[in-house]
Amino acid sequence: MKKLFRSKSEKMIAGVCGGLASYFSLDPTLVRIALVGVTLLGGSGLIFYLAMWIIVPIESGYREVQ
Repeated sequence: MKKLFRSKSEKMIAGVCGGLASYFSLDPTLVRIALVGVTLLGGSGLIFYLAMWIIVPIESGYREVQ
């Protein structure tokens, strides 16, 4: 069962785009470009990103390699 989460490994700000890319099996760069496009065209992309940042939990079970 797939779960939506904010990514710890594929993040630039909060991991929202990385988590969405993982959930839909897409490249995170494409999700980021789409989000910027939506933000520039209508402005709702920023509101969507902030809502996802607050609502979606951070990825668990992730260990950073040192």
